[in-house]
Amino acid sequence: MTIFIKNKHTLQIDEFKFKCCIGKNGSTLNKKEGDKKTPRGTFEIENLYYRKDRKEKPSTFLKCIEIKKNMAWCDDIRFPKKYNKLIKIEKTIKHEKLKREDFKYDLLIPIKYNYKKPTTGLGSCIFIHLTKDFKPTAGCIALKEKDFLIMLKLIKKKTKIKIY
Repeated sequence: MTIFIKNKHTLQIDEFKFKCCIGKNGSTLNKKEGDKKTPRGTFEIENLYYRKDRKEKPSTFLKCIEIKKNMAWCDDIRFPKKYNKLIKIEKTIKHEKLKREDFKYDLLIPIKYNYKKPTTGLGSCIFIHLTKDFKPTAGCIALKEKDFLIMLKLIKKKTKIKIY
């Protein structure tokens, strides 16, 4: 099964089409940290991370991980061993906090872009997450919650995402 992002407004799984938004500056084959672009290509997906204090554990075939207060995703190019990985929050390391004040990361799935052996500076923290207004993201893909929950029922651990 493959999730398709064919343009900056449509996520498709089988016959299901959902409105989405992507990076403010579109998609690219030459992703750089901070360029506000969504990476093009075909990637595996990671686990589902969710806010147990706000959401019930969703119905999905993915492994579900409860987001804790100290969880973050490293986007600091000064730390190549931790770059684009889940970390415990450290003040000296730049990161994307997973337990946010807003709702965007109440449900999120990291996309395995620049993932297995991350190259610093090529982009990190590329997630599928929630949106309410479809404003462009910093490089992630965002969906309304009702569509995200439908997507979770369709996808499996081996599902890939193809971004055009």
